[in-house]
Amino acid sequence: MNPDTQARLERFKATPIDGQALKKLVEAGLTWLRANQQTVNSLNVFPVPDGDTGTNMVLTMQAAYNEIGNLGHRSIGQMAASVSQGALMGARGNSGVILSQLWRGFARGLHGQDVLDGPGFVKALAEARDTAYKGVVRPVEGTILTVAKDIAAAAEHALKETDDPFEILARIIPAADASVQHTPELLPVLKQAGVVDSGGKGLFFIYEGMLRYVYGEALDAPLVSIQPLSAMNLENSMEAVEPGQDYEVVVDFHPANSLDLQRFYGDLEEMGTSIQVGEGEGMYRMHIHVPTEKRYQPIDYIMGIGTITKVAIENLLAQMDDISRKTGGEKLTLATIEPGQIAVVAVSPGPGISRVFASLGVAAIVEGGQTMNPSTQEILNAFENLPTDKVIILPNNKNIILASQQAKDVTVKQVHIVPSRTIPQGLSAMMHLNPEGDVEKVAGKMIKSIDDVATGEITVATRSVEIDGVEVETGQVIVLLNGKLVLAAVTIEEALLGMLEKAGAVESELITLFYGQDLTATEANRLADLVRKTYPGQEIEIQDGGQPHYQFIVAVE
Repeated sequence: MNPDTQARLERFKATPIDGQALKKLVEAGLTWLRANQQTVNSLNVFPVPDGDTGTNMVLTMQAAYNEIGNLGHRSIGQMAASVSQGALMGARGNSGVILSQLWRGFARGLHGQDVLDGPGFVKALAEARDTAYKGVVRPVEGTILTVAKDIAAAAEHALKETDDPFEILARIIPAADASVQHTPELLPVLKQAGVVDSGGKGLFFIYEGMLRYVYGEALDAPLVSIQPLSAMNLENSMEAVEPGQDYEVVVDFHPANSLDLQRFYGDLEEMGTSIQVGEGEGMYRMHIHVPTEKRYQPIDYIMGIGTITKVAIENLLAQMDDISRKTGGEKLTLATIEPGQIAVVAVSPGPGISRVFASLGVAAIVEGGQTMNPSTQEILNAFENLPTDKVIILPNNKNIILASQQAKDVTVKQVHIVPSRTIPQGLSAMMHLNPEGDVEKVAGKMIKSIDDVATGEITVATRSVEIDGVEVETGQVIVLLNGKLVLAAVTIEEALLGMLEKAGAVESELITLFYGQDLTATEANRLADLVRKTYPGQEIEIQDGGQPHYQFIVAVE
């Protein structure tokens, strides 16, 4: 440890770790996690463009910090309770919900404490582990839960040798890293995909960020580990265009000499935001958002360090205006709910799908799906002011079920969760809505109905991998059937017909095609005609779903 770091550490040790110190540590964990957000997002098991664990964890941590940003609590117990409340309401996706449970347990362990000492820190980590495990119906090892467990065990071991909380923090970091690296040995699907667990990696970055803050190390630039080109999820960069991000610049290049990645990132940060760098076959790809006056600066800079092979510049504001025109036009007419009636809340990934849910009688729509999981607070807001205490929630995505459950847990209303994992399952459930009925019986019928429909999803592979015997190459069209990767194809036609064959569509009565925002109506109808010709005995419907990333969501029933 260098003298400056040692001196900084000694100053920290001389100051009690109270609520204000915890606030700074939470901010550091958030900052470091955000710096490494794309690394976490890229650790996706399936090669689909919806790696959102990093984004969900960042938004959950941001909600936690927003809750405490202006608080003056000196008591660490009080501050930890506020962190927990912010994380609870801001939790998004399964990873965010589990992270909020970790903070909940951490706060329990510090209840009534004014300052943090070594034994208190160890107790809080143990409570965090226990609370998170209890919050999951069927805990799976090889996930963020395992990493939390190994962190708690490492802290308990460290306490045998030191009661210094900073020393304990330093010792749990390598234990967390080792636990993350071991996750593929515990969860075969990770090993098949060649990745470690993304949630566990995110938790590692949070604690590592805290330690880097204590040591005075940089938190704004990631420890650069270049991701494969196939893992660069540039579609997600359009989801939140901040002020000053006028243009998106993507440059493919061959560096003249070995690339100093830390310096490269540092130079790019002087120009813009949303920086991503990928590497493949000796070529690098740089992605950045910049203001108008700097739109050519990244290109000039890269010309000075290598040979450019391809450049793409897009006007982000124009693209966002176009997206708004496509999605913000027609106003939904939702069901009017009277006191005592059942209100259904549905999560929907696209405006067309929202219109279908509205036509079936839902009382509230929550925008969300792949890459944009809604928070606990957003789900709660959807029904809290409705004039009834009888509510049914259709998550329509496996990564939104836990957040829905948390919304149920923080309201006094009678809320029932129908665990729909796909849009077709949610639509199937809506066929059993009786607004005047007994909410428990209606929810029960809905739950039984969700397995009556098969769901196909068609998208484009973001990386090469082999899962469940299916070999996938980057850029191929791939098919998920009921959440399982079943087919890789060269064309959408091949993927669509292959999926229907595997779904046993010849025995079905109805096939419904929801086409996404990346397909034109002309192309979607051409493909629907192909399905009609192949399955003349089935009723074929086509709907403009408007969902991102997935060319088709298909219901076979």
